[in-house]
Amino acid sequence: MHAIQSPWDGSALPVPLPAQRTEERGPGFAVVDVETTGLGRSDRVISAGVYQLDGHGEVTDHWYTLVNPERDPGPVWIHGLTSAALAGAPTFPEIADELADRLAGRVMVAHNALFDWNMISREYSRAGRRAPVEQRICTMVLARDLALPLPNGKLSSLAAYFGVQQRQAHNALDDARVLAEVFRPSLRLAREAGVPLPLTTCVAVTDLGEESPAPQRGTWSSSYRPARKRPPCPHPNPGRWVDGTPLMQGMRIAITGDTATDRELLEDRAVEAGLHIATSVSRLTSLLVTNEPGSWSGKARKAREHGTPVVGEDAFLQLLREVAPHPGV
Repeated sequence: MHAIQSPWDGSALPVPLPAQRTEERGPGFAVVDVETTGLGRSDRVISAGVYQLDGHGEVTDHWYTLVNPERDPGPVWIHGLTSAALAGAPTFPEIADELADRLAGRVMVAHNALFDWNMISREYSRAGRRAPVEQRICTMVLARDLALPLPNGKLSSLAAYFGVQQRQAHNALDDARVLAEVFRPSLRLAREAGVPLPLTTCVAVTDLGEESPAPQRGTWSSSYRPARKRPPCPHPNPGRWVDGTPLMQGMRIAITGDTATDRELLEDRAVEAGLHIATSVSRLTSLLVTNEPGSWSGKARKAREHGTPVVGEDAFLQLLREVAPHPGV
């Protein structure tokens, strides 16, 4: 073990020494965590941590940087990074090459990976570039596929299950370390049990129809499309979704909380697949999509009351890839 200096208080953060492995099994992994000014499309990355793992899941290198967002840092009470702490940090275009070198040719691993991917993808888009990532793995989805008995989808719960100590939650380097330490046994369990890794193709935000114009210094922009009325779903509701089965045309889907994908784009994908977007949750709701199942939003509370199935955004996007036709079609 060796240590690096914490960006919060100057204390030492223990970091495992790189493992020496000569044989790799398939592509390596880049375990990633980013802290941001917020959760929206116009928010910016303010720090990034990357742990590189070989194909066996052994740590080979690690890296961390602060990033000057050239705007307000957002919820300082969460990530601890003030404007003063970020003032002398490099901007994203200045660290883009080094980050790209650490991501290229590797499968990106993150907790709620769609969020980290979209934030990184948007930053590269603002810089006039494309993030060099082809596939990602979400550890929330992997934990579900492994049927781990977790109380919720939080990283802290996954860390507690594997006995990994969190030292500075919401610090990009420590969160990446924790994630690397929980991904290693998860990878081993998946391979021993023959569970396929939930590899998801990374689609750049520009390919989804998002526009990310480079913001001027000290400002940020939003390019949300105006809301529009959609035609009614042509299929009757076939009932609730059952874990392990595909979605079916006509199912009533409700979405609540912040999403890494623009909400309207997410709803568009569901409607195009033949699903019905519900504005509330009732006993007839087939599925609730949320990244915060334990939240106290009205939809989340109703879902708990009715026993409505709940999945995260990344898992929902995977389900959207193969929606079964309605039996009446």
